[in-house]
Amino acid sequence: MGKYLWGLVFGLVFIWSAIEPKDSFTWLLEVLPALIGAGILLITYKRFPLTPLLYFFILVHCVILMIGGHYTYAEVPFFDHLFGAARNNYDKLGHFAQGFVPALIARELILRLRIVNGKTWMNVFVVSVCLAFSAFYELIEWWVALATGENAEAFLGTQGYVWDTQSDMAFALVGAMCCLLLLSKWHDQQLKNLK
Repeated sequence: MGKYLWGLVFGLVFIWSAIEPKDSFTWLLEVLPALIGAGILLITYKRFPLTPLLYFFILVHCVILMIGGHYTYAEVPFFDHLFGAARNNYDKLGHFAQGFVPALIARELILRLRIVNGKTWMNVFVVSVCLAFSAFYELIEWWVALATGENAEAFLGTQGYVWDTQSDMAFALVGAMCCLLLLSKWHDQQLKNLK
């Protein structure tokens, strides 16, 4: 995927997401990580280009964030009671991506910067980074809830589920492991093609 197509898709989804979101405060909180990520990619594009695979999945994750921001995670259409669930589980897709995409980012950085030697330790490190990232995000949600009170309910998206935080981190863990199992060979091939 070329940089212009990437930017076009990102920009169009961002504009759509910003038009009359369900809750403006929640929209800002959910879309901010996508904006920060896009900014980092823009700054590092020439100095440290990433694999096309990684750029693609970062875009997918940004789109997931912007859709969740537009509707709030608890009210994204098509995810209400999906497969008989008692709640809207779009947030679980988001947390799966929160493990899947950072796993690919961590893997690329670890391999290219030679941070960890050995495939086993690299995988342990990648999964650990993803779990730490997921836990830190849950702490951010908690801090926002404490700072803003009831205004953060749509951002938290717990929908009355007492184990929401733990299941969010479990979905991130599964996402990280799926990334390593499904994409490692393809990713390795793309890494060889980088200069």
